[in-house]
Amino acid sequence: MLDRADGQTFIGNVRLVHAVGMHARPAVKLTKLAKKFEAQIFVRVAGAAEWINAKSVAKIMAMRAAHGSTIEIKASGSDAEAAVAALVDLIATDFPDGAS
Repeated sequence: MLDRADGQTFIGNVRLVHAVGMHARPAVKLTKLAKKFEAQIFVRVAGAAEWINAKSVAKIMAMRAAHGSTIEIKASGSDAEAAVAALVDLIATDFPDGAS
């Protein structure tokens, strides 16, 4: 799901289907993909108070997202919509090996 929160901020929600949650391998894939975009990108487990920088592997791993949890992604900047769409797709497709 992708929503326009305001002029240049986009928000997406996706269910974490990875069997063991957000451990090292998916966290690295998520941050590598996030770093390809100019946009500022933040993520959190749905309902959490704090948004986490999607470009920080340590912070993504520290959020300890469990299998089945909903991940919210928020991005702002020139390529924010594409960034949110790409990250939602990466998580929804269970971090395929071809993705970086």
